[in-house]
Amino acid sequence: MALKGHRTPVTSTYLDEIMTTCQRRLEAVRARIPLAQVQEAAQARHERRDFAGALSGGGIRVIAELKRASPSRGLLRQDYRCRELAQGYEGAGAAALSVLTEERFFRGSLTDLIDARDAVGLPVLRKDFIFDSYQVYESAAANADALLLIVAALPDSILRELIELCGRLQIAALVEVHTEEEVGRAVNAGAGVIGVNNRDLKTFDATLETSLRLRDGIPSSCLAVSESGIKTAENLLQLRSAGYDAALIGEQLMTAEDPGTALAALLVEAEAGSQKPGARSQKPEGEEQFQAKERVR
Repeated sequence: MALKGHRTPVTSTYLDEIMTTCQRRLEAVRARIPLAQVQEAAQARHERRDFAGALSGGGIRVIAELKRASPSRGLLRQDYRCRELAQGYEGAGAAALSVLTEERFFRGSLTDLIDARDAVGLPVLRKDFIFDSYQVYESAAANADALLLIVAALPDSILRELIELCGRLQIAALVEVHTEEEVGRAVNAGAGVIGVNNRDLKTFDATLETSLRLRDGIPSSCLAVSESGIKTAENLLQLRSAGYDAALIGEQLMTAEDPGTALAALLVEAEAGSQKPGARSQKPEGEEQFQAKERVR
């Protein structure tokens, strides 16, 4: 299920260069570790954590991200100890973790994911540029509980196949979108968890308006996650009011002196804000919506 000869739908952005680099990396990994060996390791995993379930329920949940660097800002954190960061996030009240594993642009690795997951009891998302079934098996073999699929980087047929493979391997797929058209493609491909990335792929600018604009297009049967550019308790309250189930927060936490303490303070402030008279409440969840989300789990 490789993407040989495939041109990504989004052009003239950093995504093209990253995808090319990731394809080269995959070719090198395949040469060292046969697919059959990775498949055997994936099938042998014995412990799974419910990523979708961790994002369900009242209020808005936070997926706290571990990210050493980014293409737009370079090195984010010199002192990058995955186990300690993961434990800090868990203690602060994170619902799940996201770990960057892309090596060149984000300076991550699968070892980072393995170390972070080993240190906590939370479900962990593999944040990478997934385009081939080999990477899905690789993620399962590393005990990832979820992985990211970027609609802008995948043709519809591959997107659907990868989502279906995730289902067979009991890994959640967080399907990332940037536009109304991509929301439709994600839904048609069978996505159960849809993440709206607020960051523009061409300018790197992030605005919460993207999440607010696209929310109504996400069916009630899907979990809705807002990603990037989330900095304040007010942002969390806005997303909660709009009907989002979770927010993925990375750079805002990783650039803090103590990411765990920063997350704890953010959640406390958001909770206090939600209790104020006149505070905007989350859109009510009807029985039909609740049952649909249970099916996602």
